[in-house]
Amino acid sequence: MTSFLMIGIAIFIIAIQAAIPYLLKLTIVFGVTIPHTYTKNPTLFSYKRIYSLITAGLGLVIITAFLIWVTVSNASEENIVLFGVVAQFSLLFFSMILYFLFHAKTLRLKRDNKWGANLKQVRVTDLAVRTADEMLPWYIYLVPIVITIGLSAYTAIQYENLPNLIPTHWGIDGQPDAFSEKTIISVMALPIILLIMQGMMLGINEMTKRSGIKINATNRKRSRAQQLSFRKYTSWFLFATTTLMTILFVFLQLSTIHTDIGKPSLLFTLPIGFLIITFTMTGIYAFKVGQSGSRLEVDVVDEDVEGITNYDDDQYWKAGIFYVNKNDPSIFVEKRFGVGWSINFGNPRGYFILFLPIIIILIISFLL
Repeated sequence: MTSFLMIGIAIFIIAIQAAIPYLLKLTIVFGVTIPHTYTKNPTLFSYKRIYSLITAGLGLVIITAFLIWVTVSNASEENIVLFGVVAQFSLLFFSMILYFLFHAKTLRLKRDNKWGANLKQVRVTDLAVRTADEMLPWYIYLVPIVITIGLSAYTAIQYENLPNLIPTHWGIDGQPDAFSEKTIISVMALPIILLIMQGMMLGINEMTKRSGIKINATNRKRSRAQQLSFRKYTSWFLFATTTLMTILFVFLQLSTIHTDIGKPSLLFTLPIGFLIITFTMTGIYAFKVGQSGSRLEVDVVDEDVEGITNYDDDQYWKAGIFYVNKNDPSIFVEKRFGVGWSINFGNPRGYFILFLPIIIILIISFLL
């Protein structure tokens, strides 16, 4: 079962990575801004196709090699998980190498052909667009946070009744496979980590809501509608992920307090169900919505505007992935390669929201 789960995760990674060039806006190709006039260039189409075919092919080779190794080696579950994770990171590593290759080729193609040299760069600002923004309000996140605070209080009340060994890690079958002696830290670690992650999700939602809404200069009405839908679905995706995470962590904590609360079948099914639902939501979000809502059909009649192009901010995107702009107050910006949001590395507040919670979680894990 473990090997099938590892292969399933790898197949999901391959599908997403191979499809990324087709999930983006037409005006962004491998992290490079392309004027609308040249988005149908056959060379760009060939770059996307070659990237996808090589990524899918390499993925199938890695999965086949992993499957053969599992079949002939009679490996333990721990080794299957270890090599499965190595295979998954190998997929990501090779796909990123391909990305950097085609990023450089796309930059060179744009520069050599002087795309956009005779077009006026325009940055569109719609002062009324935020009144139509449907992202979830911050207080919605108080629901899971209050649940976690209640769980922490209940855990404190039950402290004396807890076993002397507290689970600190659960295997792929949902069974605890690592323990620590009962202390305040070990008992409260799971609720504290959950609370930190919920706070991080709340912060990401709020900072994303405050980020700039980039409207395409050549088809403004369609772009505006897609942007608003994209932001709405992103907000719902974040909250759904937070809710699933809360359900899983609450169940694990309650199963520690009441050891008879969950049967082995339930302990096995819940984490697997969490993964399946999360991957399903991610797939729908990526393939149905697309980056910036580019795959959404909107009922808007728009006329393409000729002679202009979007403001070219390639200078702020290092390798087309890392956004560094000290003059941009946005903490989160839309990714250029992938679906979702990336941090503005030129804004110090982003480090606080994203990396501080991770550091605290690592410190808590180290103390267990």
